Amino acid sequence: MDEKKLLSRITIDSEICHGKPVIRGLRYPVENMIELMASGMTISELLKDYPDLEEEDFYACLLFAANYLRAKEIYKVAS
Repeated sequence: MDEKKLLSRITIDSEICHGKPVIRGLRYPVENMIELMASGMTISELLKDYPDLEEEDFYACLLFAANYLRAKEIYKVAS
């Protein structure tokens, strides 16, 4: 699938989830979906838990994260 088309599934709106990137404005933060995939959940399992999402939404999350990490500089954030 076209990267630009995939990334269009990720939206940022200051009125939704405090401006965090979400899937198609549906209040599913990208970071939460990445965490679930990192925990070992498969896309098939996630689709069962989130029936209003589509397989491409999860690929969009991964692509968004990969692009974010391509930044030239990454700063440590206070924890």
